[in-house]
Amino acid sequence: MAAPGTRSAGEPEPELPAAAGRLGLSVDDVGCLRAMPLFSGLTTRQLDALLADAVVRRVPRHSILFVQGDVADRLFVVLDGWVRVMRTTREGNEITIHIFGRGESLAEAAILQLGHYPVTGEAVEASRLLVIPAAGFLARLRRDSDLCFNIMAALARRLHGFLQQVEQLSARSSTERLALMLVRLCPNQSGSCVVDLPLDKTLIAARLGMQPETLSRCLARLRRVGVRTKGHQVVIEDVARLRALAHPEED
Repeated sequence: MAAPGTRSAGEPEPELPAAAGRLGLSVDDVGCLRAMPLFSGLTTRQLDALLADAVVRRVPRHSILFVQGDVADRLFVVLDGWVRVMRTTREGNEITIHIFGRGESLAEAAILQLGHYPVTGEAVEASRLLVIPAAGFLARLRRDSDLCFNIMAALARRLHGFLQQVEQLSARSSTERLALMLVRLCPNQSGSCVVDLPLDKTLIAARLGMQPETLSRCLARLRRVGVRTKGHQVVIEDVARLRALAHPEED
């Protein structure tokens, strides 16, 4: 399974915006951007204008990108790594809202209407981020109807994704949610497979809406269908059998 924005063999290289050289963006990075709802269908000139005042930041693990309540002055795109967004309750507890990976953007709603970040953003591993200042982005949004439609599409897709998560939490057991995640990581639909876990188990548990100890119990249950763990790798003896447990057709 190719990563978002990765070209297939023989596929022509996309035209690179002039800003790509300044930002150090590769052909695959630009392909990743073009595959995102936020940038889909934009001409090279439009994309170049949007990236005119952008910067690329490399941040170490556990870097805080923004804090809940801060002025929302930047939009982020994950080029590599993972970013967790979380809210702090009045009691001081942290609740993970979502974990963003390559080819996902965050903070659109914050810069559009809220004016502040409703969550805290943390790089949960060393990450490379495209950072777009809100002022320039909003100025272009007012002038460019294509970009307006794109951001509506991006927000609609995000909402749909959150609705799917809520549905999964209510309609699927913890074991089924884990099975579905593993099936989606498999590059093949049948036979055996070895997948690398993209996150540590604590964060995987948070992403699936369960406690770490629940995740451990789910992994133990999946041994009955031929799933074994080796550190950060999961060995799946029969992908089709795991798919039958995951019920992906219900999405």
